[in-house]
Amino acid sequence: MERCRMVFSGSGGQGVITAAIVLAEAAVLHEGLMAVQSQAYGPEARGGATRSDIIIADETINFPKVLQPNVLVCLTQEAYNKFYTIIRPGGTLITDTRYVKTQRKADALQKEIPMFETVMDTIGKPIVFNICMLGTLLAITEIIQPDSVMKVLETRIPSGFLDMNREALGLGMQLGAKYK
Repeated sequence: MERCRMVFSGSGGQGVITAAIVLAEAAVLHEGLMAVQSQAYGPEARGGATRSDIIIADETINFPKVLQPNVLVCLTQEAYNKFYTIIRPGGTLITDTRYVKTQRKADALQKEIPMFETVMDTIGKPIVFNICMLGTLLAITEIIQPDSVMKVLETRIPSGFLDMNREALGLGMQLGAKYK
């Protein structure tokens, strides 16, 4: 597999870092790949800017920071404004239509997807927005299998929330397939 460098960005409380951790764990534990994940966030516990870098590869990863991601996910306008310029030319930029208005300035394949709206219309709880985003990413990139993500969620999420997360992952997969 080709090395995939990703940046998930958004706001504290959206689950951006959790989604990145789940993705990296799934790649390592259930796909036999190498992965690194790092994170940075503002001083606020909720509402501050959040960024998580993920690198997935089938060979040793020597540097854990992503400078030019193949895939950039922006879940807020602030994140988009701050990071759209770092995407690798020809990469994939995924944004949520509710929170981000793109300006077509990035040299990337731009996917404007109604993830939050779909979660709220179908599930009604914003807590699984990040898992819907992860499903969307998996369908678009095919980086790892959704079953691997579910196996990680089964170890990290309280059992009472598993069905809701499974549904959100499936919704994201459907959205990603539609916008691929």
